[in-house]
Amino acid sequence: MVVDVAMAELDRVHELISGRFARSEPRGRARDYMSGLVAGLERKNGWTLAEQAGEVCPDGMQRLLRRADWDVDGVRDDLRDYVVEHLGDRGGVLIVDETGFLKKGIRSAGVQRQYSGTAGRIENCQIGTFLAYASARGHVLIDRELYLPESWLADRGRCRKAGIADEVEFETKPRQAMAMLERAFAAGVPFAWVTADEAYGQAQYLRDWLEARDAAHVLALKISDTVTTVDGEKARTGELVADLPAKAWRRLSVGAGAHGPREFDWARTPIRTGWQAGRGHWLLARRSISDPTEIAYYVCYGPRRSTLLDLAWIAGSRWRIEECFQQAKNEAGLDHYQVRSWRAWYAHITLSMLAHAWLAVARSLAIKGESVSTSQA
Repeated sequence: MVVDVAMAELDRVHELISGRFARSEPRGRARDYMSGLVAGLERKNGWTLAEQAGEVCPDGMQRLLRRADWDVDGVRDDLRDYVVEHLGDRGGVLIVDETGFLKKGIRSAGVQRQYSGTAGRIENCQIGTFLAYASARGHVLIDRELYLPESWLADRGRCRKAGIADEVEFETKPRQAMAMLERAFAAGVPFAWVTADEAYGQAQYLRDWLEARDAAHVLALKISDTVTTVDGEKARTGELVADLPAKAWRRLSVGAGAHGPREFDWARTPIRTGWQAGRGHWLLARRSISDPTEIAYYVCYGPRRSTLLDLAWIAGSRWRIEECFQQAKNEAGLDHYQVRSWRAWYAHITLSMLAHAWLAVARSLAIKGESVSTSQA
């Protein structure tokens, strides 16, 4: 049943994006490209995708990514709307994170030796900043930005060779997150919370920007970061949490993990003066059960009625974007590309994200259909 639903849904997805293509050839090839990305090939590049589509050489697939006349950002918007239609929920969570793409050479747009959380070390790689959407119905990637190190933008000749326009300026990863979140907000994506790790939580300007838009958030901090207490004083996150009484901690499960329930000890304390009507600020802490010295910290802003479990659940939802990365790479070839240019990176990543969303929606529809069949039996 899942296969039947998936193929029917591919036809619908292809029809959804068809208006973004000026000609029939790249329009049809985009369908073949997405179909090949989920075909279970060992490697998913121009040659293998072309062979899967019955073509004798990779020229057509490469042209689709590099030069073909289609609206890549328009397809991104169609992807987002498609996800909202099928997975959207007012309780949804927008999640920001980055992932690395290991590369050889120095010509791929944005590549350099830089830290990759994917590899856990400094590697020659590209870094993509992504926005995921998660609800009770599923979780998928809905937006993307390629991170360009300052060293790249200081060399406009190198940029031009990689197809990076002169008007492209340096943006930090939190700024890229703001751009993607702004697009989601403007499109009316239904959500209740935003969450991200400390690379984004440490950016005060991002937190201020979210609060100015009344976007509830749970963002990670480090032990040495400072927050304003309810007394108006500055204090380190680690010091505030260390002073919490034992009764402040509660053991909570924030979902199922690979090895069973994801249980931690959680505590929170109010911070910040001058709360707005109906809104509150907290410092949240997550402590490992097996190693009480292992503590994670989060700065939170949201409805005053939010409970400790609410905040813990949102903090724990960040793993969903990591699962998105894993699924998109394993099932939809997110990291299998062999392209160097700016445009080609966005084209491949967008089609891969759309293929991943197509699979997620097909699973959701299949489960819904099975539930209906069971209830009618």
